[in-house]
Amino acid sequence: MFGLGGAKAIVGLDIGSSSIKAVELKKVKGEISVVAFGVEPLGSDIVVDSMIVDSGSVSTAIAKLFNDHKIKAKSVATSVSGHSVIVKKIPMNTATDGELAETINSEAAQHIPFDIADVNIDYQILTEDNGEPQMDVLLVAVKKDKILNYTNVLSLAGKAPAIVDIDAFALQNCYEYNYEPAPGTTVALLNLGASVMNINIVKGTTPLFTRDVSVGGNQYTDSLQKELDLGFDDAESLKLGQKVGTVSEDAKLPILQQVTEIIVLEIQKTFDFFRATAAGEHIERIYLAGGSSKVPGLIEALRQEFSLPVEILNPFQRIAAGGENAEFIEQNAGQLAVAVGLALRSFEDL
Repeated sequence: MFGLGGAKAIVGLDIGSSSIKAVELKKVKGEISVVAFGVEPLGSDIVVDSMIVDSGSVSTAIAKLFNDHKIKAKSVATSVSGHSVIVKKIPMNTATDGELAETINSEAAQHIPFDIADVNIDYQILTEDNGEPQMDVLLVAVKKDKILNYTNVLSLAGKAPAIVDIDAFALQNCYEYNYEPAPGTTVALLNLGASVMNINIVKGTTPLFTRDVSVGGNQYTDSLQKELDLGFDDAESLKLGQKVGTVSEDAKLPILQQVTEIIVLEIQKTFDFFRATAAGEHIERIYLAGGSSKVPGLIEALRQEFSLPVEILNPFQRIAAGGENAEFIEQNAGQLAVAVGLALRSFEDL
């Protein structure tokens, strides 16, 4: 959303609370392929509630990630989410781009809970000019200190921040490119990270409703640690379906199921609110992304609760990733979706 300066090759950098994901793409004769990608884990309490608490650790991790995976490009697109991010669809009197640019700040002041001087604003007209007196505008506001929190860390790591996007829209960008949705198809995109779940309900290429929820994979890990008296690493492995010591499936699954029920309830509340505000719109499919998308039983629980097709979003469905990367991508595809969506910004006019 927020372009900070033009660049050609842009690395998509998804800074999460448990890891940093980087993806660099190239386009040759209309075909997009992977140049480089990698994942660098972060310790706990380094990124908390979508804010970078320990800038030094994050900048060091970014530098290591670029070095280890031989990523040469310096320009970076990253994304933010959480309480400092406001996304709203607002009705406005039909206006030209020039007129809208002049009035958007005063209009935004009525819709966002922050001082207008403290935020960066971007917007997009959602409705086509069909002569109607009103149009829908997607308004995005992010607190300036939130953007600085991320761009300062990139600069500290020797990278040039080119774009700051919203997690939910980066996920949508990845979905649009890889799935080429029909205009009338309505889907829910869920990005389940360690501490935040981004929900974006999209019709064709138009976002209808976005929400960030403060639940995520850390709740699975915390519950497994507490209930089974495990260390963090063992609990993480169990969460992702790996075998740990003598812990049985019977001991693990009820704990995972309890947390899954909390996550499903949050999704249910979001869907209910969406249906109440978007008359006649029906979600047809759910795509799941994020590092916690592979928790055993989660997809089945979503299918059962919503009676909808549910699948892991494949960020490399239309992107050539190279045979030598196949196994890693198969295991980690879900958590690379936001980074791929950011890297795809390389091929847009900023």
